[in-house]
Amino acid sequence: MAEVENQLLKDVQEMLNEEKWTRAALSNYSTGQFKELDVFLKNARESKVYDELKKLCDEHLVHTKNSIIALYLSGMIALSRQLIDDAVLVNLVTIFVDNHKWGIVRYLCERILDYGESKFALRTLAECCKNENDEEPVIGIWERLVKADYEEADIAKALAEHYEKLGNTETAVDYYKKALHRYIGKGLFTNVREIWARLIEYGPEDIDFFLHVEKRVAKNISEEKSVLLLEDVFSSCKKRGEIDTAIGILKLILQYDERDSLARREITECFRIKYAGHSQLEECVRISNLTQNWRNVREAITDFEKHIAFDKGSFVFHRTWGVGRISAMRGDEIVVDFAKKRDHSMSLKMAVNALQTLSKNHIWVLKATQKKEKLHERVKNEHSWALKTVIKSFGNSCDIKRIKAELVPSVLSAGEWATWSAKAREILKSDPTFGVSQDNIDLFTVRERPISVEEKLYNEFKAQKNFFDRISTIREFEAKKEAELDSELFNEMFGYFTGYLRSYSQVNEQVMAAYLLVKEMAVRHPHLGNGLQAGFGEIFESVEDVPSLFLGLKDARLKEAFLLQVKLFINGWPDIYTRLFPHAMLPSIISSLEKEGYEDKLSAMIQNCFENYRDFRESVVWFYRNVKNPGWFTKANITEEKKIITLIYILDITYRDIDNHRDTTENRKINKQVYALLFKEGILESFIGGADRDTMLRIYTLISDVKDLDPADKLKLRGIIQERDPTFKFAGETEKKVSRGLMVTAAKYEEKQRRLSHIMDVEVPANSKEIAFALSLGDLRENAEYKAAKEKQDLLNSTVAKLKDEIERAQIFDPAAINVDRASFGTRVILVNQSSGAEESYTILGPWESDPENQVISYLSPFGGAIVNKKPGERFDFSFDQTKKDEKISYTVKEIHRAGAF
Repeated sequence: MAEVENQLLKDVQEMLNEEKWTRAALSNYSTGQFKELDVFLKNARESKVYDELKKLCDEHLVHTKNSIIALYLSGMIALSRQLIDDAVLVNLVTIFVDNHKWGIVRYLCERILDYGESKFALRTLAECCKNENDEEPVIGIWERLVKADYEEADIAKALAEHYEKLGNTETAVDYYKKALHRYIGKGLFTNVREIWARLIEYGPEDIDFFLHVEKRVAKNISEEKSVLLLEDVFSSCKKRGEIDTAIGILKLILQYDERDSLARREITECFRIKYAGHSQLEECVRISNLTQNWRNVREAITDFEKHIAFDKGSFVFHRTWGVGRISAMRGDEIVVDFAKKRDHSMSLKMAVNALQTLSKNHIWVLKATQKKEKLHERVKNEHSWALKTVIKSFGNSCDIKRIKAELVPSVLSAGEWATWSAKAREILKSDPTFGVSQDNIDLFTVRERPISVEEKLYNEFKAQKNFFDRISTIREFEAKKEAELDSELFNEMFGYFTGYLRSYSQVNEQVMAAYLLVKEMAVRHPHLGNGLQAGFGEIFESVEDVPSLFLGLKDARLKEAFLLQVKLFINGWPDIYTRLFPHAMLPSIISSLEKEGYEDKLSAMIQNCFENYRDFRESVVWFYRNVKNPGWFTKANITEEKKIITLIYILDITYRDIDNHRDTTENRKINKQVYALLFKEGILESFIGGADRDTMLRIYTLISDVKDLDPADKLKLRGIIQERDPTFKFAGETEKKVSRGLMVTAAKYEEKQRRLSHIMDVEVPANSKEIAFALSLGDLRENAEYKAAKEKQDLLNSTVAKLKDEIERAQIFDPAAINVDRASFGTRVILVNQSSGAEESYTILGPWESDPENQVISYLSPFGGAIVNKKPGERFDFSFDQTKKDEKISYTVKEIHRAGAF
């Protein structure tokens, strides 16, 4: 095999030398010779000597820069590997273009296009066809070129004119729109206006398109030019009688130039047409000074629209009296019928300031005028109608929270909302009559014209504020079958990401994500690769902090793509992988290192994580859960005991960090995982089962020192150790518990916790509602309900504080620690009263369990304290009345037993 490879490279070297020595003229080259070179390429690929062959050709080009053979072989290998730099092939094609060798030019362009769309190859191929008088393929090539080159405007216009002559208006309009957007990008307004006029002629009703384009013109060219375009659209709308649309366009014009007197006259005329039947039309014009140039036009329009909304039969809303209907207009006075205030009259001036006008289809009007059962039935069953009604009621911009506030509980119950809202969200997502605001992704709008999938996703894209949410949206756009990837909407979205690649001073997560996304999409649509101006290696060199950048890629697919690019193009990739893993536990990193035989690096990485567990605590947990190959731990010199101890350390430091409010959410998650491993999944119990006495002592000591661990878990571990080794001594444990806090039984500890939970979860929320209700009654000075509720709140707060303090101090008593050699917590002591000779029995527990009537006393009580530590046969004196210390009773300890409670 090696001989074949060497012979292939030797043959190519001989060809290069022969070309150099003979100085073959360009006229001697034919497509047949390039086909022979393709055979060499095929053999080189099969023999896996592509790299060697390219290196050979590149070295030859250093001295012979116009070597046809070297240019072709090197260029085609680079192209097959999708390398960014195509200068070699461009140089080669240009040589034959300059010498009018059109047959070879065509062959070379077609070979380039075998690997994906190329702007240079398509443009040159079209020129070649024209020079060969072969016009038939040109249109198809132009169409491909327009898709591949998002800046090509002249050819897009030429295609539009071509289809226009054929009578294919739909396709012509599509290409005119492409040309229009591209001329805007180039700032060529004359061309823009020419096409604008054509599009108004062919589709005057496509107002959303015109409004979108005029915004681009205002931004990229000038607001003055945008006004000229809007004037054309206004004229078209007025001629067709679309007065509302015409008014909206005039408002836009006046936003750009409020001194535009022509627009002011036109909007006044349009208002007169729209409200021709209104009884107060001229009065509203006069009051608002709409026709007076001295009055700010936007303020005048606002005033006019406020006044014109008041007419007989109109609905209004007052914040106190609710919805009403205007029953009469009497000069400068109106009469309104509210539900609880009929025939209420007020001046028009007061009404404009105090009342909000409502349409007859406003949700408030419907709730006030329709029977609740009827409205409930319609809302419940007609989701789309209900959504449109609520959204339109609030300026055609509404979020889910507002929709819920309007419907629950006045129309739907809280239970009905759960099911209803799920269907509503689905409709808002899929129904083309709904869209989203371009300024806020949470705000929904109702469309007068059904919105296309492209427009809907484009609007979502524009409304997204988060970079990675935009990545999700453009992917969704790409996945839609009906979406066109050569549309200007897609181009604008795609251009958002390629813009990051054209102008960056340093490589951050956005720049890297943009590169990876463009690379990802170019695999499926090669012409999109034109947005890549540099290779991964070049971009990677500018990354200052690789782990931080990797963590900043908030997209799983991009992280995997980043890892693949590192492996393909970066020397020393295993070291980069081992640096990344502790920050992002991805199984693909482990599998790649294992597959490539880097087990030593894996072991070193594990050792590093366990030694630096404070920084890599999550990685330690991941390794414990997921590494099934014990050999990695053995090579890293990590024993099972070390793994357990490290987990205990992590449990302790996460508790401490939670208490200190450091990365609370992350530490809670890790703490929960470690706790589950040690106590719920039985790892600690299993380890203790095979441990020697010294190891058990070390583990128990560490667990005991974890301050915030539930005492019940410590008690359970103690029991496991005693079961494993009944002779195991916990020296000083009882004294330690007494000094640290209050000794209690497990049953009482749980009872106190249940009581605290009930107060916090039930009684406190109920009290908050009581206070809120009392506040709603007003006048707190003589509000008995409010005073009672506040007194109860103080009592609850006091009880909670006391319970928390007691629970904090409580130490659960271990029944295994009972020693009947002395009287102590958990024992029943039989005393002999030396004065009466009678026997008395007392159980010694804590203050929580104390019940003197049933002879249960606290070890902290005076009598209990006198008994504690006494042995059988020992005698002591005790005075029950401390004021009469000379009246003491003598007792003798007869017997000590384990208390019945244990």
